[in-house]
Amino acid sequence: MFIIVAFFAMSGFFTACKINYSFTGANLSPAVRTYTVYYFPNRARLINPTLSQTFTEDLKEKLRRQTSLTELSEGGDIEFEGQITGYEVRPMSIQKDDLAAQNRLTISVKLKYANSKSPEENFERSFSAYEDFDSNLSINDVEEELTRLIVIKLTEDIFNATIANW
Repeated sequence: MFIIVAFFAMSGFFTACKINYSFTGANLSPAVRTYTVYYFPNRARLINPTLSQTFTEDLKEKLRRQTSLTELSEGGDIEFEGQITGYEVRPMSIQKDDLAAQNRLTISVKLKYANSKSPEENFERSFSAYEDFDSNLSINDVEEELTRLIVIKLTEDIFNATIANW
């Protein structure tokens, strides 16, 4: 008899507890149902002609894959807008005779995030990511692959800062 009473008491306790979790890492209010990603123009000194389109589309794809939100061309519950502010190659790991053993490609993005359902979460912030490559290689040889890797890092960082609230 004691076991039956204990079972019902414990089951009542556990049903009163509510745990929210998500396999995607999304941590948004249930009121948020839509998103808008505006085109990110490239305002960097050096211009990669495909970077704006690639970055914008990859951010949309990240949101499509990892949330259940609906994309709108404008006026979403959450909005992402901004610009690419930096695209530069710098020498790293200087070795003898002042030669670089590695170079670093860095891309920077300025983001304005607006959440109409929770305005206290709005912010403007810069994000930056990089990849190093051997100085024996030309940037033309590695640019496409490095840009792809950097864009993945940037979209992940932006997702974590906005949707996952990390």
